[in-house]
Amino acid sequence: MQRAMRLLETVAGHPYGAPAKQLAREAGLALPTTYHLLRTLVHEGYLRRDKGLFFLGEATERLAGSGAQQKRRSTVVGMLARWRDAIGAPVYYAVYREGEIDVVCASDAPVNPAVQEWADFRETGHAHAVGQCLLSQLDEEARRDHLDRYPVHSVTPYTVRDAQSLLRRLEGTRRTEPVIERQEYALGTVCAAIPVTVGTTAATVAISLPVHQVDRLLPAARRLQAEMGRLAGSLTLSISI
Repeated sequence: MQRAMRLLETVAGHPYGAPAKQLAREAGLALPTTYHLLRTLVHEGYLRRDKGLFFLGEATERLAGSGAQQKRRSTVVGMLARWRDAIGAPVYYAVYREGEIDVVCASDAPVNPAVQEWADFRETGHAHAVGQCLLSQLDEEARRDHLDRYPVHSVTPYTVRDAQSLLRRLEGTRRTEPVIERQEYALGTVCAAIPVTVGTTAATVAISLPVHQVDRLLPAARRLQAEMGRLAGSLTLSISI
């Protein structure tokens, strides 16, 4: 494994390709070993051969992309944890991707547990702050398409009653304002979601609190918004996880 990795690193240093003998010399490997490793790596897709020269293959590029994605995800997880500790509430990160609500990750603690997904988040976007915030960032056609696929229905006694009422609420939502939801998804829980829009991607960072702490919700959301502003660059770079 170490010799194969050394060989891959050597090939990576030659964007225009290199022959086997040169790679063997630079990697400090015996020529027969180099030929064997090259054949294996080409077969597995980590390298490709063209006119006697070796280049990095698609499998290696996928690994590099996966590593970058994992690094972006780690950045988001770290930010959520810092905000969770600073605000004293669970923090959620979600995006609207390919017509679906995707709660990418959540950060909570035993003293501040996250809301349990007792009804599918994707199907109940009309009822929770995360979904309402994401839908508010879409154009009218995309909103109606979503609600055609996931019709409005009562999740709790406090849930918005019909699609028209929800659409009116979404149209009145200001782009920079937190979206507040009180017990519409889960009884005993209130939530606030902050819109994050980068290009055409709709995203949100949200918090939840028990209903008896409802007076904390808006101040906590404002603090979250301020914390997000200070790390806007990192959040923007990480939005594609």
